[in-house]
Amino acid sequence: MTSTNGARHVDEWLPIHGWSKAQVRELSGYRGLFHHWTYDSEPGARDWGGSSRCSCSICILASLRDLLLNSRRRPRLANLYAAVEQEIGHRFKRDRSLAEIIELSQAADAPEPGIVLPDSGPDFIAMERAVFDALKHPATSALVKRTDSATSREGGCLSCIESPN
Repeated sequence: MTSTNGARHVDEWLPIHGWSKAQVRELSGYRGLFHHWTYDSEPGARDWGGSSRCSCSICILASLRDLLLNSRRRPRLANLYAAVEQEIGHRFKRDRSLAEIIELSQAADAPEPGIVLPDSGPDFIAMERAVFDALKHPATSALVKRTDSATSREGGCLSCIESPN
C-alpha cells in the first residue's frame, strides 16, 4: 500500500521493475508470455536479439547499440532525422550526430537488424512531406525556445516528457 485516505487505499504493484533482464526473460520463457517483437532480432524469433527497451525507434534516451540497430531497421526514418539535424544545425545527442550514428551502424561489428522496415506507407510519406515542408519555413522564436528548453531538461524529447499517459 502506498497511500490511503480512509475511503480508499492505493497499492503499487510493479514487482517487475525491480527485476533484472535475466529474471524477466526467464519468466517470459517459462510462462510463454508475449513480449513485443522489437526485443527480438525479428518478429516471432523470441531470441531477445533486438532492442534493449521498447521506445521510439530513434530515441535520444536509447543506448548506442539500440540506435545502431534501429538506424538499420528503419533507415528511411534515420535519414529523415539526419536531414532535420543537418538543416536545423543541432546534433541528435550532445556526443553524437545522427549522421555519425548512421555511419557507425554500417560497420561490420554493428548489430544485425534482423528486419528492415521500408517506411514506404502513406502515413510515413505524409509525415516526411510535412517535415520537409516545415523545414522550408523559419522557426518561430516560441518554437525555438521550447525546443531549446526541452532538450536541456533531463530526458530531452518532448514526447517522453510531456506525454499525458
